[in-house]
Amino acid sequence: MDGATGLAYSGPPAWQWSDLATSWTFEPVVTALSVLAGAWYLAAVRTVRLTGGGRWQPTRTAAFLGGLLLWIWCTCSGLGVYDRILFTDRAVQVVLLLMVVPLLLALGAPVSLLVAASPEGRRERILRALRSRPSKVLMFPAVSTALLMAPPWVLYFTPWYAWSVSSGTGNMVLHLSLVLLGLAYFWPRLQIDPVGHEYPHLVGLFITFAEVIFDAGLGLVLIYGGHLVAEHHYVALGRPWGPSLAQDQTWGGNAFWVLGDLVGLPFLAALVRRMVVQGREEIKAVDAELDARYAAAAAQAREEGRPEEEEAGMRPWWLDDPTLKHRYGG
Repeated sequence: MDGATGLAYSGPPAWQWSDLATSWTFEPVVTALSVLAGAWYLAAVRTVRLTGGGRWQPTRTAAFLGGLLLWIWCTCSGLGVYDRILFTDRAVQVVLLLMVVPLLLALGAPVSLLVAASPEGRRERILRALRSRPSKVLMFPAVSTALLMAPPWVLYFTPWYAWSVSSGTGNMVLHLSLVLLGLAYFWPRLQIDPVGHEYPHLVGLFITFAEVIFDAGLGLVLIYGGHLVAEHHYVALGRPWGPSLAQDQTWGGNAFWVLGDLVGLPFLAALVRRMVVQGREEIKAVDAELDARYAAAAAQAREEGRPEEEEAGMRPWWLDDPTLKHRYGG
């Protein structure tokens, strides 16, 4: 860049890795919301404990508070200082705000905590709202998935992106909307909290593979599409240091693609863990029901003077199978 353009630049100095920890700005709305949400969460956990609701899982508290701290870091650290200066910086921020912060917040099960800490009347109103038709529509797999997949495409290929980097209000709206859209996605996907529309976790795995394709597609378009996003804004900045506009967008496209796939791994881990836990709970419920049925049938057989093992439907099938019964003493 020429000297005149360089003199017109009035932004932060050349970016360095250390800026992620040493450079700070202040995002008042995100900070205030995070502090209020954290204070409410801790107060609700205390209420549940004092009212005999049991011990709230510390891992949930850690996940929720960690999500709030990451939200503040994304918008107030060096990432926030340069989010309107570098395309790559904004791309990393978009991934974290849309996919990581909401995932952590959803893992904290805030809706379950709200229900547990609420009086009986309010609890019924909350559950009734979750069972309402709008809630079921919002949490339908296709709808909630669109709330995660569509925003990055809309952001980069509509005036929304230019507004977010050229306006303080637009920047703040982006910081809030991405987290809210991500929550609308992870809440029904994880199904830790009460949801308006339940569906098999296996569906979630297929949706995750679709997300990988969408992330890769957007990354490739940003890298090889030949169109510079918000070019007018970045040219007007007159940034005298760092990569060219084209190189910056190439790095940002790669960052979005790679990080978008990498941050999906914790979600997959959480989803698989949820599937295992739910499977164990279902097995325990089935075993308890079978034990109760067997005990009732055995008691009836004793009253009628019949051998317990001959009660219809209670004898394991392999004890009567001609190829297996000799192995089990049938």
